[in-house]
Amino acid sequence: MQNVLVIGAGKSSTVLIRYMLEQAEAHDWKVRIADQDLSLCERRVGGHPRGEAVAFDADDDVRRRELIEDADLVISMLPASLHPPVASACVQRGKHFVSASYVSGEVRDLQQAAERAGVTVLNEMGVDPGIDHMSAMEQLEGLRRDGATITSFETFTGGLVAPDYEGDNPWRYKFTWNPRNVVLAGQGGVKFRHNRRFKYIPYHKLFARYEPLHIEGYGEFEGYPNRDSLKYRQHYDLWDVDTIYRGTLRRPGFCSAWDALIQLGLTDDTYELEDVADMTYRDFVNAYLWYDKDMSVELKLRAYLKLDLNSAIFDRIAWLGLLEREPIGLTRATPAQVLQKRLEEKWALDEGDKDMIAMLHKVTFTQDGKHYRRQTNMVTLGEDQEHTAMAKTVGLTTGIGAKLVLDGTISRRGIVIPTVEDVYAPVLKELRDHDIRFEEQPLEELEPQGEGA
Repeated sequence: MQNVLVIGAGKSSTVLIRYMLEQAEAHDWKVRIADQDLSLCERRVGGHPRGEAVAFDADDDVRRRELIEDADLVISMLPASLHPPVASACVQRGKHFVSASYVSGEVRDLQQAAERAGVTVLNEMGVDPGIDHMSAMEQLEGLRRDGATITSFETFTGGLVAPDYEGDNPWRYKFTWNPRNVVLAGQGGVKFRHNRRFKYIPYHKLFARYEPLHIEGYGEFEGYPNRDSLKYRQHYDLWDVDTIYRGTLRRPGFCSAWDALIQLGLTDDTYELEDVADMTYRDFVNAYLWYDKDMSVELKLRAYLKLDLNSAIFDRIAWLGLLEREPIGLTRATPAQVLQKRLEEKWALDEGDKDMIAMLHKVTFTQDGKHYRRQTNMVTLGEDQEHTAMAKTVGLTTGIGAKLVLDGTISRRGIVIPTVEDVYAPVLKELRDHDIRFEEQPLEELEPQGEGA
């Protein structure tokens, strides 16, 4: 019998744990679920004969070592900052490790030790990163085998509310993952390559630079650039492409309205407000506008943002309740934390809501003297508020990766991400069995392009 330890029983773990328990009998596994909240672990296990719930505090080094010692493979569903000590303990004890998070510098430093120990440290096995890597490499490698020369690659991912559950929300958005990450998105700046030129977008201009996109059957979207796209030249072997760009998907109108919040200063997380304990949300917005005893906050806001009377941007800000005389209810907070509190109240999933993961790849390439563009799309809907699309795409990818390490299909040792065929091919094959698949749009022939600027 092989022992699997899953550390973390939070929202993103639901489908992973269900998958591991469903597979446990066939593969002769025992699956232990460890979390600080023992009752949550017990609920996730649900009395399954192959499952066990155990209490675990992530700061308890001794207990961590004990649990890892008894495992053949450890899946960490903890926050990304807590992966390194778990991964390090796994390498020291010769245990395999799987996570859905990006490879941090601390985890990367385990490369040689993991190779010596014969341990697989498999990371980036989620949706983004994860499915994005695997689907990109499958498509790019397929084109290369067919003799094509790739000239550009753009990819976009978004965690959104499913279309039938948007209600009267003009943002057409609800939180399906970490709210803080949403509020602070893009604050590190952005860089990418477009038409053979390197491009850099500072944060205060980021949400003004988006492009319209379409996914058949799901309508219109906006894509804005996401962090450092240039590092993916190495991951995807795209050093010579004219364009490489990674972005995030939102519904139309989101970006311009979010840009307005940035221009106001409401997403700043670098200082604490002096008088937040005495503020209403209306006071909060007014604190960033000039004093005029004869003008309302509404008029000042329109003038500051140069909005007309029928502005959809103003309507979205007002819908959030940021102009209401309602106490904020915090004693200490940065502007970003005040905004996050309000958004968590307004963008929460309602009972019965379902979420959606959407992913889109656009590849241009030359083949037989002609220039083409191909778009592929993947859309996955959640089952309910526990078994969400986010939990499904993250959990199944992580669980399949763990299974393939345990049965020897994935035999690479050291630090591994799913950009190599012996990892991505079997994972994508099984994901298709779970209806996580890409649909190809009609191939488009293009005219030759100029250099542009």
